[in-house]
Amino acid sequence: MDGKLLNNNFLRAANGEAVDHIPVWYMRQAGRSQPEYRRLKEKYSLFEITRQPELCAYVTKLPVDQYDTDAAILYKDIMTPLPSLGVEVDIKPGVGPVINNPIKHIDDVEKLGMIEPEEEVSYVLDTISLLREQLHVPLISFSGAPFTLASYMIEGGPSKNYYNTKAFMYAQPQAWHALMDKLGDMTIRYVKAQIRAGAQAVQIFDSWVGALNAVDYRLYVKPVMKKIMDELKEEKVPLIMFGVGNRHLMQEWNDLSLQVIGLDWRLSVSEARDLGINKALQGNLDPAVLLAPWDVIKEKVKPILDEGMQKDGFIFNLGHGVFPEVDPETLKRLTAFVHEYTKKK
Repeated sequence: MDGKLLNNNFLRAANGEAVDHIPVWYMRQAGRSQPEYRRLKEKYSLFEITRQPELCAYVTKLPVDQYDTDAAILYKDIMTPLPSLGVEVDIKPGVGPVINNPIKHIDDVEKLGMIEPEEEVSYVLDTISLLREQLHVPLISFSGAPFTLASYMIEGGPSKNYYNTKAFMYAQPQAWHALMDKLGDMTIRYVKAQIRAGAQAVQIFDSWVGALNAVDYRLYVKPVMKKIMDELKEEKVPLIMFGVGNRHLMQEWNDLSLQVIGLDWRLSVSEARDLGINKALQGNLDPAVLLAPWDVIKEKVKPILDEGMQKDGFIFNLGHGVFPEVDPETLKRLTAFVHEYTKKK
C-alpha cells in the first residue's frame, strides 16, 4: 500500500501546473554531505548500500526528513544496471566509475547482454516499493543516457575531453549505433521496471553529452533519445533530462517527448525561455554558491526564483549535484527560504 502523498507540488510543477510554492529537490541530495551517510560509507560501498533495500530507502529518505524537500530521488548510481550487460564496473573513491573491460570494437558491443530488471536489479525495485510506503512526497528514479554511459564504457572511466568516445563514434559508426541501440533498449527496460515498481518521475542523466556539437548530436545521439522518450511517454510519468554545458542542445531536447528540462548554472531560466523552450524547467543554482555566506546564497537564489515564477512549470534545484563540503544545515535553510519566498509571491 502506498504512503499518502501529502505534497504533490513537484509533480504539478513538472506537468506545468500551478503550485502552492516552488518545489525543491537537490541532485545528489541523498548522501555526500550528510554525516549519517558518511558513517554508513565507512562500512559499506555504494553498491552494497543499494543492494540492501531497507538501508537504501533510509539513505534516500534522509534528506526529505532533514531538509523538507518536495521530492526524494532514489539513492543509486547510473552504473547500477551495467553489470547486467556484462560490464565490469567499480566505483573508486575520489575517481568515480572505472570500467575494467572498455569497449574498443564492434565485437565488444555484440558481447553485451540485456538487462532483466526483475531478476538482476530486483533490489532497486524492492527499494522503490518500500519507499512508496514510507514517503509523503513523490519519488524520482533515474537512469544514465546512452551517450553518457557509452563514454564511461569506452573511456574506461571519467574523462575531461571524451577523445576516445568521439574517435570511436567517428571511426566506427556501425559499432557506435549498435552500442546506442543496446543502451537505448536497456534504458527503456530499466526505467519501465522502475515505474512499474512505483517511481513517480524519472530523470535521465545525459551528463556529458554537451561535449558534442549540435550536428553530431542530431546524427549520433538524438535518434536513440527520441526512441527512449517516445517509449517512456506511454508510462504517463514526468520525464526530466539533465546535462551540463549543453546550452547548444536545448532546442534538440525541446523536440523530445519529455516534460522537464534541467538547466545547469550556465543558462538562466529566462534565457532558456527566450530560446523557445516550452517545457517545464528545473534548476539551477551553481552548487559552489552553497559554500558562500548565507546572505550571498540568498541573493543568488532570488533571481532564479523570480524568473522561474514568471510561468507555471518551474522546479528549484542546483545546476549540478551537492558536493561533500556542503553543510546540511545550508540545504535545510535554503529549502525553507525557497518555500517561504515563493509562497509570499
